[in-house]
Amino acid sequence: MISNFTGEVHRPGRIEVVCGSMFSGKTEELIRRMKRAKFAKQRVEIFKPAIDVRYSDNDVVSHDRHVIQSTPIDSSAQILLLSADIDVVGIDEAQFFDMGLVEVCNELANRGIRVIIAGLDMDFQGIPFGPMPALCAIADDVTKVHAICVKCGALAYVSHRLVENDKRVLLGETSEYEPLCRDCYQKAIADDQHHHGHQESD
Repeated sequence: MISNFTGEVHRPGRIEVVCGSMFSGKTEELIRRMKRAKFAKQRVEIFKPAIDVRYSDNDVVSHDRHVIQSTPIDSSAQILLLSADIDVVGIDEAQFFDMGLVEVCNELANRGIRVIIAGLDMDFQGIPFGPMPALCAIADDVTKVHAICVKCGALAYVSHRLVENDKRVLLGETSEYEPLCRDCYQKAIADDQHHHGHQESD
């Protein structure tokens, strides 16, 4: 925070991305940073995609039930309309938003707003997810957080889907996904294909 000659406080805008697999603590980290900003008397607002109603319609809730109030929205353009008097904008589950989110975040940062984005960097097939790769590219700061591989205890690389469903957007809980390291993920994919092949030949 920099005071200029007229005594006004100038906050340099910036974009911070917190990314990783499911169960890696992305939302906890977003909530931690937002609560800290609130404690510093900054005006904060968190947005999440209206699609994400796993735990609550209007709150951002991490898997371990940390809660912070949020505004569900249908498109990234709404963020600009709703951020007029805000110092810090938080965006959760950013992978579900449209590609317009990249321009929106740049615009906010250029206005002097601190933007904190949390999202999955890859989908269940290990493919970079939605606007997340582009957001990482334009970010001032990227934090990659890791879950722990449930098979071997190494740092997880991706969220492996346990249920047979090819839809890219399948809101996840522990019964549908497991965090795996790269090695265990490769083995799991091979097992899935082997199992699938057997089923088709039955």
